[in-house]
Amino acid sequence: MLFRRPSHASLVTASLAVVVLALGGCDSDSEAKSPKSSGPSVIVPGKPGEAAETLSAEDAAKQRTDDDTPNSADIAYAQKMIEHHTQALEMTQLAPKQAESSAVKALAERITAAQGPEIATMESWLKANDAENTATAHAHEAMPGMATEAQLKKLRAAKGKAFDELFLKLMITHHDGAITMATDVKGQGNNIRIEEMADDVIAQQTSEISRMRDMS
Repeated sequence: MLFRRPSHASLVTASLAVVVLALGGCDSDSEAKSPKSSGPSVIVPGKPGEAAETLSAEDAAKQRTDDDTPNSADIAYAQKMIEHHTQALEMTQLAPKQAESSAVKALAERITAAQGPEIATMESWLKANDAENTATAHAHEAMPGMATEAQLKKLRAAKGKAFDELFLKLMITHHDGAITMATDVKGQGNNIRIEEMADDVIAQQTSEISRMRDMS
């Protein structure tokens, strides 16, 4: 009986098959041994009327990227920041007649020029999202930095240097509160437009706080 010697091509084919099988085994082992990714959980506020969800950080980031539908935190921010800005405008409107410092008068004018349009923008955003009258769980939370009625009464009665000092003191606190609200919604909200508005508030009011402290 004659035995044929295996051809070179057959040997190469067999060798490749062994390599492929070996690599397949390694891949299977790696998949079996590699743990699934894990990370901290994130509580994501639900849409108005819906409960919050607990998601992984990865899922929360994906959800934010794929869908920027406003949630309850976004809506509450716009509603409450309108009220917050409105009080600031009540304070700045006193400056032209009651302030002594031209710098305080100029600052009040800049605040009015910035926050008036911001109120209009937030009102327009709420209307576009059918949320002007939407009640949220955040609606009853106290707004940081708001002046009390007693403080406002004192400011209305002040004139000259006394007005300047009280105005700066109250407005620094007021701006600090707005920055806190803006920072919070950046972590809790889901809408890109609200995040952009919050970024503007943080940048602008941080700059104004620095200016007011230099004036105090």
